[in-house]
Amino acid sequence: MSDEAGLWELRLGIHATPDQAEEIRERIAALLCPDPDHAPPCPVPWSLSLVALSGGDEDGGGDEDEAEAAGAYPELIEQARIERG
Repeated sequence: MSDEAGLWELRLGIHATPDQAEEIRERIAALLCPDPDHAPPCPVPWSLSLVALSGGDEDGGGDEDEAEAAGAYPELIEQARIERG
């Protein structure tokens, strides 16, 4: 494996309310940059986005998003379905 830096993408699927998802996004941002007031640049450049793939947001929940969520996170969808009862 090379020591040369490159672009990586880390994906995380969660089943949460919009408020819970935002809190988790904020916690991850704090892990990546514990001091948001530091002088730029960050030692490790990063970007973070939050996308609703189903239900819990006025921008999420369409049929195409539901299909994408089911395809990307089938075990998570099943786990959430079971836990809801």
